[in-house]
Amino acid sequence: MNPSPATSVAHPSTAAALPAHIPLVAASRGNVLESIHYGSAVLLDPDGQPLMTLGDQQARFYPRSALKPLFAVAILRSGLELTDEQIALASASHSGSPRHQQVAESTLQTAGLSAADLGNSTDLPYGVEERAAWLAQGGTATQLAQNCSGKHAALLAMCKHNGWDTQNYLAADHPLAATLRAVVEELTEEKILRSSTDGCGTEVYPLTLAALARGFAKLSGAAKNTAEGRVAHAMRTHPELVAGEGRDVTALMRALHGSVAKDGFEGIQAVGLADGSSLAVKISDGSDRARMPITVKLLAERLDGEAQHQLRGLASTDLLGGGEVVGQLQAL
Repeated sequence: MNPSPATSVAHPSTAAALPAHIPLVAASRGNVLESIHYGSAVLLDPDGQPLMTLGDQQARFYPRSALKPLFAVAILRSGLELTDEQIALASASHSGSPRHQQVAESTLQTAGLSAADLGNSTDLPYGVEERAAWLAQGGTATQLAQNCSGKHAALLAMCKHNGWDTQNYLAADHPLAATLRAVVEELTEEKILRSSTDGCGTEVYPLTLAALARGFAKLSGAAKNTAEGRVAHAMRTHPELVAGEGRDVTALMRALHGSVAKDGFEGIQAVGLADGSSLAVKISDGSDRARMPITVKLLAERLDGEAQHQLRGLASTDLLGGGEVVGQLQAL
């Protein structure tokens, strides 16, 4: 049985139906503003109250892979025992390095499963260097190399632990779907009204940015002996598994002690800080390059000078012309 088909595609017929995004990030080349990335964002204080809002706060957006740490909470609440490495990879959009794939395999093997049981899509490693090395060895697109394999391995292990069917675990009527949805609703404090299917095959739900930020605040502020706290601890302990070497999410968690961060396709970024504040970002055109500059600008509202210095390398990106720096990508 295959996953249920995605809901019908919406075609907004009027400008009023479109999110009210605003300019967030710009690319300049020489003295000319070359490109502008629109989007929306929210920064919440430790009590969940807005400290800063940019753009549309009512529209709902798919968090995409930023849901993975929230799914990991559901996995642990099921009673499944995982190592910190396995939890971190369950929360990850990993780069596909040998270590990433080995951790995913260990999750499957511990549950008496194998890569043949995975139901996610196939792909080459997501990381640039990891992909090049994989191809140089003659590697092809596989489910294990795909960036969501850690999540799928843990979901399968959860199904095995609960005595649920592992062959059709992505079906909309599988008990896994209802379990994940209930936990996401609890952590984000927002009712899920509809769903679609993410690129890897799992359900994805549209949420407001404030809801996504609240979910990450629940992770970063949780006691270590809770499922939320265990997920946060695993991500903090192994940021290289949550993304990979050279990836901005890994760099951010290394720079900000106590933070948890996760990106998602189509320009999504979520962060929970040690003090309980949190943020969520959506870039309207789905550009990956625009996530981090606006994220760092928002984080500056909650960080001291030293922490801001640690993030300086993520705040902007040099634009090259003929091998020389001729412009910048930075938040407005």
